[in-house]
Parts: sequence; structure tokens; C-alpha cells
Amino acid sequence: MKKRERKSKKLTIFLSRNRKTGLSPVIATVLLISIVVVIGLIIFLWARGFVKEEGTKFGMNIKLACEDVEFEASYESSQLSIVNSGNVPIYRVKLKISSEGGFRTEELTVDDNGWPDFGVKQGETYTGSASITGDKVLIIPVLIGSSGSGQKIYTCEDKYGYEIEL
Repeated sequence: MKKRERKSKKLTIFLSRNRKTGLSPVIATVLLISIVVVIGLIIFLWARGFVKEEGTKFGMNIKLACEDVEFEASYESSQLSIVNSGNVPIYRVKLKISSEGGFRTEELTVDDNGWPDFGVKQGETYTGSASITGDKVLIIPVLIGSSGSGQKIYTCEDKYGYEIEL
């Protein structure tokens, strides 16, 4: 019996000597919450790259403002004329020039073509020289709106363009 008592006593002393205290429950909880928050932040920042921030124009999504763009265009003797007859200012225009081999896209710029700095506003007209070679040209409006990160440029879809046969 004494032998068993000694073994039991030795085991108890061994366990009590080697039993080290772990992290307190408060520290463990704080660490777990911190890890979850950091992982959640990483996932949020990663997923934010998939979602584009849309700009607004006149308090609505800039894509919807494309529906309100109204303009007419003509091209004669290397002169391109664009008349903005709608209520939405046209910041820039892209030219989608079609020919037998496909199409190419050009943008009218302030430097090269004399496009106005702030675009063609309501009721204004742009006339400038442009050398366009091809079968037809689709003039696509480019709008500028505001977003949380400043001004945002948006190119309207082809269906809002104005087509000219050359």
C-alpha cells in the first residue's frame, strides 16, 4: 500500500510541478477576435477589387445618364462637327472607325483636335479637323461624373453613339 501511495504522491508532485499556466481566457478571447477581424479585413479588401465604383451624374448612375445624351454629328471635308442638343454635357467622344479589316478606336483630345477642355455643353457645337479614313464612323459620347474618389470618366455603350457613313 505504501508503494502505491508513494507512486500516487510522486505523480501528483510531478504534475503539479510541470503544470504551467496557459493563457488566461481573456487574452485568448482577445487574440481570437483580433484574428477574425484581420481575416475579415483581408477578405473585404480582396473582394473590393472585384466591384467597380460607379460614378454619378445628376444624382443618378452615370450609365443611366447616357440615355439622356442627344447629339448630332457630321463629317465633311476633313471637318467633324458635333452639336449637343441634349441636357447632358459631353466630356469627350471616342471614334470607332470601321473599315474592311475591322475597326479602330480613337479619342478626340484637347491637344490634337482642339476639343474643348470641359467638353461640349448643352447647346454648344464643336467643329474641328479630323482625318478619318474608313467606311463608317461611330461617335460614342464620353461623360464625366463624380464618385467617392473624385471625378470618374465613363464611356457610353455603342448603342448611344451616332453613326456616320463616310
